[in-house]
Amino acid sequence: MQPSSANVLIQRDTRAWQVQVWISFGLAVFLCATGLAWLPGQALDRAFMVMGYMFCLSAAFVLAKFVRDSQRGAIAGAGDAPMWKLVVWGGFFAAMGLTGWGLLRMEISETYKAFLGVSWLFLISSAFTLAKTLRDRHEADLAEARLQGRRAARAEAGDEQ
Repeated sequence: MQPSSANVLIQRDTRAWQVQVWISFGLAVFLCATGLAWLPGQALDRAFMVMGYMFCLSAAFVLAKFVRDSQRGAIAGAGDAPMWKLVVWGGFFAAMGLTGWGLLRMEISETYKAFLGVSWLFLISSAFTLAKTLRDRHEADLAEARLQGRRAARAEAGDEQ
């Protein structure tokens, strides 16, 4: 016996949570951009760090999507190719490792390295949280659309009888 569509609960994040996630991500981007804009030293170091931060950011979003898709695939009995898993995880660890290596080898003060390191980790953490929040909202929107479609089909079937 299937539950009635009137009893279906679609769980959504609160508006306060969504605002907090976006503020955290924006703050992390601002802190990273500020640290990189005022980075002392050579322009090549600055360019390397900007590329590293962007590589890490995109790798974090790809990894978050991969993990979520893998969870859904495990439930449905399907999954990604093992090589794709290696590419995604390898890309994430390469991005983090190379950026960390670049940060450690830079000839700048330890305080500045700490600021760049903490803001970088804050960026990665907030990127994962943002990716999850956006994916949750998308899935809730899909569930709501399916529910409305079922209700409309039932109403239409009831009108025909």
